Amino acid sequence: MTKKKNKIPSKKRGSNLTNTILDILRKHKTQNFNYKQIASKLNLTDASSRNQIIKSLNKLAIKGDIEQVDRGKYKIVISSEYHTGIFDATKKGSGYVIVEGFEDDIYVAANNTKHALNGDEVELYIFNRRKRGKLEGEITSIIKRAKSEYVGVIQVHKNYAFVVPDSNKMSTDIFVPLKKINKAEDGDKVLVTLDEWPDKADSPFGTVKQVLGKAGEHNTEIHAILAEYGLPHEFPHEVEAYANNLDTSIQPDEIKNRRDMRDVLTFTIDPKDAKDFDDALSFQVLENGNFEVGIHIADVSHYVKEGTLLDDEAYQRATSVYLVDRVVPMLPEVLSNNACSLRPHEEKYTFSAVFEINSKAQIKNQWFGRTVTYSDARFAYEEAQHVIEQESETVTMPADISITDKAYPVDPAIAKAILTLDKLAKIMRHKRMGDGALSFDKVEVKFNLDEQANPVGVFFKTSKDANKLIEEFMLLANRKVAKFIGSQSPKKTFIYRVHDEPNQEKLATLQNIVSRFGYKLNLTDKKSTSTSLNQLLKAVDGTREQNMVDTLAIRTMSKAEYTTNNIGHYGLAFDYYSHFTSPIRRYPDVMVHRLLQHYLDKGKTADAAVFEDKCKHSSYMESLATKAERDSIKYMQIKYMQDHNDQEFKGVISGVTDWGIYIEIIENKCEGMVSIRDIKDDFYAFDKDEYALVGKESKNMYRLGDEVLVKVKDANLLKRHLDFYLVEA
Repeated sequence: MTKKKNKIPSKKRGSNLTNTILDILRKHKTQNFNYKQIASKLNLTDASSRNQIIKSLNKLAIKGDIEQVDRGKYKIVISSEYHTGIFDATKKGSGYVIVEGFEDDIYVAANNTKHALNGDEVELYIFNRRKRGKLEGEITSIIKRAKSEYVGVIQVHKNYAFVVPDSNKMSTDIFVPLKKINKAEDGDKVLVTLDEWPDKADSPFGTVKQVLGKAGEHNTEIHAILAEYGLPHEFPHEVEAYANNLDTSIQPDEIKNRRDMRDVLTFTIDPKDAKDFDDALSFQVLENGNFEVGIHIADVSHYVKEGTLLDDEAYQRATSVYLVDRVVPMLPEVLSNNACSLRPHEEKYTFSAVFEINSKAQIKNQWFGRTVTYSDARFAYEEAQHVIEQESETVTMPADISITDKAYPVDPAIAKAILTLDKLAKIMRHKRMGDGALSFDKVEVKFNLDEQANPVGVFFKTSKDANKLIEEFMLLANRKVAKFIGSQSPKKTFIYRVHDEPNQEKLATLQNIVSRFGYKLNLTDKKSTSTSLNQLLKAVDGTREQNMVDTLAIRTMSKAEYTTNNIGHYGLAFDYYSHFTSPIRRYPDVMVHRLLQHYLDKGKTADAAVFEDKCKHSSYMESLATKAERDSIKYMQIKYMQDHNDQEFKGVISGVTDWGIYIEIIENKCEGMVSIRDIKDDFYAFDKDEYALVGKESKNMYRLGDEVLVKVKDANLLKRHLDFYLVEA
């Protein structure tokens, strides 16, 4: 029996071979190939196949797709039609590539994605044609995968398994050989790693990395949210052990190196259910009648030393993650809830910003450095608010808002301090607003949970005077620390929290939308824009469209980020701003403390490139944490709505797309979708100019901001979808 030679299939032989050669040359843009090297890559050894490769190379060279750079050696010609960008996938497998410098995204059909997945960095060839009014293209290569791990439910069969990803941006299942399922059982939620995606395979191949538990169980789903973004839910044993072995006692020798402020009246104001207290305020009246106000922050950098296991873990996490039913801390509990927590009636090491302030809230003197403090009392926001509303130095705390659930008299000295600080904070806030700061007091949705973490009620968290008091003094410390370093000459490397000016196109879109409700924006210049945005936010306060307008206004804003390149903070109207006040939960604050102390000790400027990389990592991890937090809220909203299937709700149309309308329920802020297929009274099409679905025959419109009546169609926890159907408009 003669051995069969490896030949190219005759069907569409020429075009398939040409495309394959182009793929090879595109993947290796900087390399030159002769026909023998290409044949070797294709595993083709017969003379006929080699001759066809030579012919294909000649044809491609004549067309100008490739060039002969040496005798018989070719490389790809990079034309202006090739671009790089980020792939934004749809659940149908098609998607759009976002290319920097292009006004519109580039549409890519499902058969032209070359196995690209959502978020991948890709190379794109743009055709000279349009699809749905958009330029159309073909992905030619994947430069970098956005992620290699996915969360989903495993389906185990006799000879193989598939993982069905949770993400609606993933249009394919993941094939897993039985030897790689890691003891997962059918119906388990798992974390799977992508191993490869062969060119001719319909699905990528993967390995189960971790079994998260049975799909649908509460802890499984919460852990799945964290795993989806690569966020841990527990500390490695060695990190816990390292933290537990730290000496957290207050030592006399260390006190000598610090400013001793233990005798100054000091207290904390935090949420009622807070477990860690990373900031405290001190207050005293000076002989000249001015006030000395200290903003005291937990000295995390005293315990978290650079280059240690603990520091590496904190840096990798970069932030605490606040889910609906739990906090995933950046630091182990021995630090976050104990040694670094400014608990009442305990001495603590702190890093402080101390200001002399007059009655007009003008800063007369400032001091920054390490301190030791003693917290005289702990207040919840509700308690501090009660003091402010009573406007009296002799206040009894009612049992219903007290931390102890008992009525008790407030120390008159502390009551006086809170009242004075409130007056100063209001002056500072008024000035900040006058300078062009934006006031986003967006309603925050919270859930009342039972012992099994089931949602039994919804309430809204709003910011009152006590919250704003703390906010203003934290802003003061952050701003002054940043300016203290940022204004020095020669320039020193520092970490800033920056916020660029809003996108003008998005502002114009916002103007078009809010004009339907009778509101106007003045976009003439920076000052008029911020003033009219504040006027808009104030005008919608308490209206049915408030949350929608607040959300749309926030989306016009650039994202705040960490960087060593200071461009100021648009939203706060500060030329200098940093994060100094929350090192228990934010790694950039730890770095700020270290740099500040380094410069106080007359150290040379730090390496900007090193800290810029750390800034990028911190910003990235912050964005992942934010997404996980949003997903946990969405999960809990769906869980809550499962028990309200038969109830009718009044809602506001919060989004309109060509596949349906999004409805936000007024009474609980839960958002779901009404599919365009489920609106039966007419054939509806999306009108982007009207931000509406318009009926073909009736001309009936479902517009952004319209009020509708809905019922729950499907509250699917596994897919994390909340679907409604319309009862009436």
